[in-house]
Amino acid sequence: MGTSAEPSSVDEARARELSADGAEFPVRVERLVKSFGRQPVLREITLRFARGKTTVILGPSGCGKSVLLKHIVGLMHPDKGRVYCGASRVDGLTERKLMPIRRQFGFLFQNSALFDSISVRDNVAFPLREFEGENPYDEEARVRRVLALVGLEDTIDKFPSALSGGQRKRVALARAIVLAPKIMLYDEPTTGLDPIRADVINELILKLKHELNATSIVVTHDLASAFKVADCMVMLHDGAVVMQGTPQEFRDSTDPVVARFLRGEASEEELHAIRQVRSENVQSARGASGTMQNKNGTQR
Repeated sequence: MGTSAEPSSVDEARARELSADGAEFPVRVERLVKSFGRQPVLREITLRFARGKTTVILGPSGCGKSVLLKHIVGLMHPDKGRVYCGASRVDGLTERKLMPIRRQFGFLFQNSALFDSISVRDNVAFPLREFEGENPYDEEARVRRVLALVGLEDTIDKFPSALSGGQRKRVALARAIVLAPKIMLYDEPTTGLDPIRADVINELILKLKHELNATSIVVTHDLASAFKVADCMVMLHDGAVVMQGTPQEFRDSTDPVVARFLRGEASEEELHAIRQVRSENVQSARGASGTMQNKNGTQR
């Protein structure tokens, strides 16, 4: 009888541990591995995202930032590793079981991902209808409330084609928060915006953190945005975590990968590759020019 009780006590202890972790860190990934073909994208990533804080994930293009976000929300599944939302492991769940988990998330996509054929009202209402059925009784009030939060209530009857890039991003943000999510994911929220419009998005990220008391994860390579909104920062490079810390710790870092990224400097390897290709092209062009001159001289 003592033997049969042991697994139960172990399971209960593990459940308590997950519950405690989930309360403090509502999103966690453990030893996450993902490859596309032979190309590794995420290499043993382990991260915990603190409740009510904004974590910014930095890194060059192609380092795995957006892929990580898609694993967190269940749009991709890892080759190895685990993803937790609260006390629940979510990386192996079916689409049907993921639905209530996803309701806890708001996701601002890089390209806004609005439906061009329907109005702003219907775009923002889309998650309500998806999760609560057609025409929730308070749909109009909820749509107007979130549009007011992003300063665009007067666009409710317009179509996305009539909006500027910054306005489209803000409408997409209103749609992302209409279900009052506990966790906000932002994928390159300021990409394609001028500095003033980008700062409007930064201010909205800060505002929504307090309005929703949400845990926020921001993927970006916009350093001005990163240092404005971050409580903590993570640097990815070649699919691995090279640093975690506060914004000030990042500013003070002597790690060459981090320091070079913050200065916006290409690596010696990248510069060497560029110079080598340029040198080879110049030599090739000179050789071709000499050949043509010789031919022309012969023809004379």
